[in-house]
Amino acid sequence: MQPTRREFVRWVAASGLTLALARLSPAGALPFEASQTLPGPANAPLIGRARIDGVAKVTGAKLYASDFRAADMEGWPATTAHALLVRTPDASHVYEGLNLDALPPQARPTKVVGATDVAAAALRAPPFYAGDLFCPVGQTPLYLGQPVALLLFESFDAYDRARIAFRDNRALLRFGAETGPRTGPNYAALRFTRIAGPTPGAPDVYSPLQQGWISPGFTEDSGRPIWRPLPTAEGGDYARGATYGEEIRALLAAESSDLLVLKRDFQTQSVDPMFLEPECGLGWYEEGAGALHLVLGVQSPFEAAEALDYMLAEAPATVRPKRLDLDFASLGGGFGGRDHTPFPLYAGLAALFLPGRPIRLAHDRYQQFQGGIKRHAFHMRSQIGIDRATGLISAFAADHVLDGGGLANYSPSVATVGATAATGIYSIPKVDVTTVAEHTRGVTAGSMRGYGTLQTMTAIETLIDEAATALKIDPVDLRRRNLLTAGGRTMTGNPWTVSVRTPEILDKLDAHPIWRDRAARKAAAPAGVLVGTGLACCTKDYGTGADCSLGRVEIDAQGHVTLHADSVEMGNGIGTAIARRVAAILGQTADAVTVARIDTFQELGLVTSGDPYSMTQATQDAAAKNPRWVPAISSATSASIGAHVGTQAAAQAARVLFRFGLWPAALDLWGIKAGDPREFLWEEAFWQDGFLIMSGLPPLAQTAIAAEAHARKGITGAMAHAFSRWAWAQAAFPLGGLDWAAEIDALAVRQGDGPFEVLDRSFVFFPPTDYNRIGTAFTSSCGTAVRVEINVPGGEIRIAQAYSVFECGEVLVPELVQGQAQGGFAMGVGYALLENLPPFEDGPGNGQWNLGDYVIARASDLPLHALEIEVLPPVSPKEPPKGMAEVVMIPVVPALLNAIFDATGHRFQSLPVTSAMLRKVIS
Repeated sequence: MQPTRREFVRWVAASGLTLALARLSPAGALPFEASQTLPGPANAPLIGRARIDGVAKVTGAKLYASDFRAADMEGWPATTAHALLVRTPDASHVYEGLNLDALPPQARPTKVVGATDVAAAALRAPPFYAGDLFCPVGQTPLYLGQPVALLLFESFDAYDRARIAFRDNRALLRFGAETGPRTGPNYAALRFTRIAGPTPGAPDVYSPLQQGWISPGFTEDSGRPIWRPLPTAEGGDYARGATYGEEIRALLAAESSDLLVLKRDFQTQSVDPMFLEPECGLGWYEEGAGALHLVLGVQSPFEAAEALDYMLAEAPATVRPKRLDLDFASLGGGFGGRDHTPFPLYAGLAALFLPGRPIRLAHDRYQQFQGGIKRHAFHMRSQIGIDRATGLISAFAADHVLDGGGLANYSPSVATVGATAATGIYSIPKVDVTTVAEHTRGVTAGSMRGYGTLQTMTAIETLIDEAATALKIDPVDLRRRNLLTAGGRTMTGNPWTVSVRTPEILDKLDAHPIWRDRAARKAAAPAGVLVGTGLACCTKDYGTGADCSLGRVEIDAQGHVTLHADSVEMGNGIGTAIARRVAAILGQTADAVTVARIDTFQELGLVTSGDPYSMTQATQDAAAKNPRWVPAISSATSASIGAHVGTQAAAQAARVLFRFGLWPAALDLWGIKAGDPREFLWEEAFWQDGFLIMSGLPPLAQTAIAAEAHARKGITGAMAHAFSRWAWAQAAFPLGGLDWAAEIDALAVRQGDGPFEVLDRSFVFFPPTDYNRIGTAFTSSCGTAVRVEINVPGGEIRIAQAYSVFECGEVLVPELVQGQAQGGFAMGVGYALLENLPPFEDGPGNGQWNLGDYVIARASDLPLHALEIEVLPPVSPKEPPKGMAEVVMIPVVPALLNAIFDATGHRFQSLPVTSAMLRKVIS
């Protein structure tokens, strides 16, 4: 294949690599194209409205990267070798190398790869993972869990013996002088300040949307930012914002009997994503053909390809492959922890340094704990001022410190998202939030479900509950008085641009028996049991501000529908969601769906340049003159974008296919001629049981329409690209004698059985680059109420009843939405009450952690038969899908904390709240 992205073209020139990317399917040793499709021809009649991947999963088909061995891959040698990635449990002493003599002979590797080897081969870490691929001998490791060597084994027995030996015997790694931990610069330091105008409709006095995001230019000797404005000529933009920020803090510091001021510290812990399938990869360097083949499971296929190519680009011709073939499997869970992970780099190195032999690199659970991406631990200091007479919030300030661990990864982004979510669902006229993401020797933190908002919204929701108690105002009423409603401005100065449902959600919570009957339940508590009720309401953005979607839809003459998309299946049911959205347009659930596909859109000829988050408007305007240019081509499947973004391009392609392929064919079958007013009523038609229904006309079978579309050589296939920067790009294309406008920026179509041909757009609008200043524009809301029972004196806590209510626009697959809500509730329970990874040497970086030490929510911790989930209907039939996979988790945590306070009278300011902590309080 020819690469379609600008960077790929450049990299081919630099490295000589061509790249082929695809999705791996649940079948073994079959031709790739025949094996990658779900539900598959045999299972298609069984699917109906079920999950398209359901049959494969319940029958145990080979589906995940960890399922595959060399013998399963067509054309590969049959025997699989194995790789062991050795990581350091020490980041305070000089690393002096491996002590392989201490290994028994039957556990010794065929080859050892370390820092010297990758340097000799001119292999390098991509900028996103800036740092050494392996800690060099003679240096102190940068962080706990940093790789020091990759051991390659011809046999599984030798590998397995060595794996256990390295876990149990720290003497296999040699360390010298104690140096203490290495220091590094902060990953990010930002300040977000807003001063509202004198009236709700007046312009802001100051906001990040108007003036841009600001960062201090000076640090203390400790490395902490100096947040106060300094009397220097430098940093004028920062000084202006900081001056307003300090005024807000002075207001909160001033003693006033009219203002309730609460100042609280809150700490959250590091946790593991705990996806079921640890990271795994299978590779084969086919030396004669110069092809490096890899089977991977990641949330970000395009990024993995970019990272691998960057790593290989400057290697000499004797080392560098000529071709990189990447097959992407479904994931056994992700939760953000497989979005931009360096694991694929090491799978590629394993194959490269054992040429001719297929080799598998697979984490066990110990290794996943030691090396996998973690959730950021936050330390938050918050201040809130509330007018005692009105109950209105006057001002809010907060300072956030994030432990980013050893590599930057997504720490700057998590810090930003957490900070801009710090005011939650509330309208606050004066806000000042600082945030700093620090380098530490801990395991690297990055993307994880909730993405910083889980931490900061837990802090604000418990603070609001405490304020309600102090003011003697009902907690729901206090929230109602301060809600950010439609048209109001967020703390960055922009309004939400989607429906706002928090008023309805609060009404639902207020009326629910859990909340309504809380006093009676507390009074009726049996001896030895404390009963408490709590609630919380939160919002979560969906999208990142540079989100992309690729979709391809085709229909054959028999009416069979085929879909291809670039989103990744990781338990989220994205293939089913795309199929459902397209079925509503084309009248039938797809017979074949493939996801994580990057290789089926070459005809679009897409190119890109620059950074979509930081480019100027002038740069974007100049680039957009090229009809093939888009700001970005493919996104990671993350940030709750599945329903909203992941289905967009396929849905728009399906609309083109229907409007300019099936609809003209239907008009011919009905005998409707050009000029008849009914010619333009295509949006009035609808499908029922495989028939197209139009008032006053006989129903037409979808199969007959498809056959006619092919016979008349109408449009029978369309592929599209969509881009969103808090609004969809829009473009017009010449179709059917019209300038057809749609929320896409690239389009190719096929007529009859002909090839796809790209259409030049006659107009394009990309969202302005100033939208990068927006903190949140797309948002969904969720509220949770819980009743807990705490045993005295043991402190055991039981969730007796729970209710979550949320909104997500158009519901594509109700069963998936319910499942996401249930899973989010369980994850919230684990975060609030159970899960905890200590920092540094006692934490997962020591390589000794497994599920015997790390406790996650089990069935016995959950109200399996007393959890009620309610989904609000869309505000309009035209409301599109909204992301909801993260927001359903967030209010669970503060609701539990508020319920614990109601039961015990004690407010906990750190997580998790364990039975041991409860026992101390109630004793």
